Amino acid sequence: TPFLYTPHTHNTTLSLPFLYFSLHDPFPPSLDFVHRIRMESLEIPRLLLHHHPHPRASSSPTPSRPLSNSRFLPQLVFPSNLKKATKNATLRSISGDTDGGSPASPEGPVSFEDDEIQQRDEDRALLLSREMDDFGSLVGFRLATTDSGKTTTDTPRGLRSDEVEEPEDKNVGEDKAQTRVSHNIVFVTSEAAPYSKTGGLADVCGSLPIALAGRGHRVMVISPRYQHGTAADKKFSGAVDLDRNIKVFCFGAAQEVGFYHEYREGVDWVFVDHPSFHRPGNPYGDKIGTFADNQFRFTLLSHAACEAPLVLPLGGFTYGEKCLFLVNDWHASLVSVLLAAKYRPYGVYKDARSILVIHNIAHQGVEPAITYGNLGLPHEWYGALGWVFPTWARTHALDTGEAVNFLKGAIVTADRIVTVSKGYSWEITTNEGGFGLHEILRDRKSILNGITNGIDVTEWDPSSDEHLASNYSADDLSGKVKCKVALQKELGLPVRPDCPMIGFVGRLDYQKGIELIRVAIPELMQDDVQFVMLGSGNPIYEDWMRATESIYKDKFRGWVGFNVPVSHRITAGCDILLMPSTFEPCGLNQLYAMRYGTIPVVHETGGLRDTVQNFNPFAVGSNAEGCNAEGTGWTFTPLTKESMLVALRYAIQTLNEHKSSWEGLMKRGMTRDYTWENAATQYEQIIEWAFMDPPYC
Repeated sequence: TPFLYTPHTHNTTLSLPFLYFSLHDPFPPSLDFVHRIRMESLEIPRLLLHHHPHPRASSSPTPSRPLSNSRFLPQLVFPSNLKKATKNATLRSISGDTDGGSPASPEGPVSFEDDEIQQRDEDRALLLSREMDDFGSLVGFRLATTDSGKTTTDTPRGLRSDEVEEPEDKNVGEDKAQTRVSHNIVFVTSEAAPYSKTGGLADVCGSLPIALAGRGHRVMVISPRYQHGTAADKKFSGAVDLDRNIKVFCFGAAQEVGFYHEYREGVDWVFVDHPSFHRPGNPYGDKIGTFADNQFRFTLLSHAACEAPLVLPLGGFTYGEKCLFLVNDWHASLVSVLLAAKYRPYGVYKDARSILVIHNIAHQGVEPAITYGNLGLPHEWYGALGWVFPTWARTHALDTGEAVNFLKGAIVTADRIVTVSKGYSWEITTNEGGFGLHEILRDRKSILNGITNGIDVTEWDPSSDEHLASNYSADDLSGKVKCKVALQKELGLPVRPDCPMIGFVGRLDYQKGIELIRVAIPELMQDDVQFVMLGSGNPIYEDWMRATESIYKDKFRGWVGFNVPVSHRITAGCDILLMPSTFEPCGLNQLYAMRYGTIPVVHETGGLRDTVQNFNPFAVGSNAEGCNAEGTGWTFTPLTKESMLVALRYAIQTLNEHKSSWEGLMKRGMTRDYTWENAATQYEQIIEWAFMDPPYC
């Protein structure tokens, strides 16, 4: 198997455009089979073949940081192909070690002699995985080879290579080969749908793991086992006690936690059980406010999450040390710090990586500096979490502003950082959008990426949604008018199919732009429109919704609270969905709206900017019917009442006067691909980059 060599301390002469290849025994140094490797913005003209003995690991190795391989594409191009002469199968890794507790291949370690290697012209090699040496550095890649246009897929563990059939379709074969790079992925999150949910974080951690598992990865999701004393507790009824209690040391004592497990849709759902998770309210607080011991509760979650892959024999095997931790927001951020400070110095998790996923940078988990000693971290690692508030944010003249910031700790120790949209990944590096962390994020901009969230297209499907009065699709839109009429009847509004209906679904707080809606409603109600709102949150805005409904009885309806069936009916029945968010990391409601043929009008920020294309009826090639026009909605900026009303009135005018253009908007939105499978493919690329680079230490 060819290996892309990453130099160690004793080999520091490497400089582009030359790369060295190391062929460990029993490979002879005379196989000059490498021609070039293509990179995104750099083509290396040639590579020197170099025979180098494999370095022996010392008792306490100190790996140097090798050349970053983050820019390598997952396909390497060779002028010739490598095959075992005796078997038409993928070349295997020379390592016989098991990965993450999985059983080793029955063939054991594989070696090849000179006469066992054949070269064939004009064939390609596909990257399947990478190998690490005993120093924790990247040694090389495992490649799948192709023969005469047919792809040979990677051999699944437990099968002999001669038992694997080649796919008949070339394209299908290549897709399968690329997705055969399976990893052990561990999600750590404070909430995961359908078990616990307060917002979009739960949707991501409830759907993305299933999509990744469907692509061949072994996936575990770790979250607390909440028991609120309500009917919602039944959602955990399918999880069984693993009887594997452990003790973790934090907050000055040994805390005993248990684990519950449910295997569903190809994913191991693991729930950390502790009395601190058993109380009324939601995951973070109750009607009085935020829980005062959240730092303790989520520190406990992070410690337990680090131990789970090592001690839980799920399906008969533990996940082991070679896994990828996807830590979500500040609640799980301590995992990245623990890996770097507590485990890797002792040789544990040296082959693991962590990726921080920032869903909302406004929530950072900031606590007094004196609490650092409770976190179970070495004293010398205080700088990773240490945080100083600016002078204007301090409470009094003697306040030094010192604190610990959980999210900051993960930003500086994670191997990669991902946000939930490309636009948001840029916004958090600005003074306005970084909430004090912008400078640190700028320093780590080279490992910062944005991936737009997907949606559950099974749950949100207008052609089969059981909550709707009538189903419809992009090919037959007649059912949407029936949904509008049914919604008007349900809410007690005058039944007027021709009246533009505007909807809002979301939390009632400043971030979602409720203040902007509040000041614009008196002017908007002068137009011939109906406005429907669904949500809960700030009591001030809840009272405003009730009062506004009493003033505009035939035009406005406000539903205080959250109801899933009603949210589906509003999304389907309205013509326009309004989202004037002050900032929006990704946003899901605009994706739901487009899926249902409802046109979004959004503030041009974060994920809203990425997912909603402003309508342009004069696009090149457009005709009188607007069939070739561009756009899926309207965006507005700046965030003012005037600009929002202008965008809304453009949308209303198009709906009333240009039916064909409106239908084109609906169909373009309904056919967009915002599936979790699409997002999972992008996450796979980030995961590969994380493993190509050395771990943070």
